[in-house]
Amino acid sequence: MTRPLRLEFAGALYHLTARGDRQEAIFVDDSDRRRFLDLLGKEINQQGWICYAFCLMDNHYHLLVETPQANLIRGMRRLNGVYTQAFNRRRKKAGHVFQGRYKSILVDKDNYLLELCRYIVLNPVRAKSVKAPGDWQWSSYRATVGEVTAPQWLAVKEVLSLFSDRRSSYRKFVMEGVGQGTVWEDLTGQIYLGDENFLERMQDLADEKTVQGVAKAQRHPQRPKAEEILRTVAREYGITVGQVLDRSQAEAYWLGVYLMRRVGNLSLEEVAGRVGVTAARISQIQTKIEEGVRSRRMASVLESYKLKD
Repeated sequence: MTRPLRLEFAGALYHLTARGDRQEAIFVDDSDRRRFLDLLGKEINQQGWICYAFCLMDNHYHLLVETPQANLIRGMRRLNGVYTQAFNRRRKKAGHVFQGRYKSILVDKDNYLLELCRYIVLNPVRAKSVKAPGDWQWSSYRATVGEVTAPQWLAVKEVLSLFSDRRSSYRKFVMEGVGQGTVWEDLTGQIYLGDENFLERMQDLADEKTVQGVAKAQRHPQRPKAEEILRTVAREYGITVGQVLDRSQAEAYWLGVYLMRRVGNLSLEEVAGRVGVTAARISQIQTKIEEGVRSRRMASVLESYKLKD
């Protein structure tokens, strides 16, 4: 069977799902769920995504994500890949955690954003896992209505801004969806959810799609290039760009590596190739900095890039 087309473009809205291999659980306990949400938050921040809603079930998850930049594939590959590694490492296992590729549905934001915000948080109710959406700890509902502190990466304000009475209207809207049908009757071609005008726009993008699977209209975001990042680090430490990369200045080297990953959005392999080490070593450096191993000078540069955490 032919795989559904993957379209990336700036401003796209996606409903994303991934299921466990052989329908097995991808979240065995709350530690798994917390780990996934931590990785999701990091990916949202790194890619600049907007997450409107999420729900973690036992053997699958749902996300509603907007990509201001055309970078869905890279971010989702890393999210599922790193989570798989963590899941298997914790259990001393190997192999697949997810059943094939994640599923992405392109959504007409004007007509279906709110419907999907509701659909996603009602999943535990439809599955008869709970009686009310607020009874399920692992969705965005409780954070959106203010029952728990929302993670900084969840677009609560953006969702509530669509309701006149904010939280009370949102609560009512969600509860009105209990027992109603779902939006998937309007799904077209496995990946499109929208009206005729939306479908025409998506078809135009699909017609422009290159052999490599990237539409002509898709362009990587205006992120700082690796060279610009390294020049910034070199200026901060009063050294040359070459010294940043040859590891003669350990702190500057760590910072350069981390910024190429987080700000430049280069892959582990791309950064490793630039500095002549393994991808595993680059991953170790990123983990150390994210765990708080940083000097005041490093912290200052990270803050300038809005990377405090």
